[in-house]
Amino acid sequence: MKNLLFGIALMLAAAPGAFAQVSVKEPWVRATVPAQPVSGAYMLLTAARNARLVQVRSPVAGTAEIHESILVDNIMKMRAVAAVDLPAGRAVELKPGGYHVMLLDLKRQLKAGETVPITLVFEGPDRKRTSLEVMAPVRPIAGMPAGDHSHK
Repeated sequence: MKNLLFGIALMLAAAPGAFAQVSVKEPWVRATVPAQPVSGAYMLLTAARNARLVQVRSPVAGTAEIHESILVDNIMKMRAVAAVDLPAGRAVELKPGGYHVMLLDLKRQLKAGETVPITLVFEGPDRKRTSLEVMAPVRPIAGMPAGDHSHK
């Protein structure tokens, strides 16, 4: 029986779409003040096989995008990117000041202590896509790492 289960596990690991095995650790979203239209979401992603984060969605936002922060002429700027590469076995951190998820056109205030659903869409080398829903706790504004996520 043990050998049969091991064999099934091996077949599933080798099956097409197995690339989608991405672990998500420590997801969180920054709390907002009333009428604030944007927030950021952060997490640590590790893919079992090469993959890319290609899309994000959340019901709390009108739009969700993958962004990166870059230094241009000594000024930190943010811009949307099409994808974030997830090399096999290497942790990629979505964090303030780096790659992150922007939640735009928020439908309501995000309050500390609640959780926000975020759907992550991954693409493997074969271009097949799979999605994963993450429940990200909202952390309070006070004591948060520096990084203004207001877009003007």
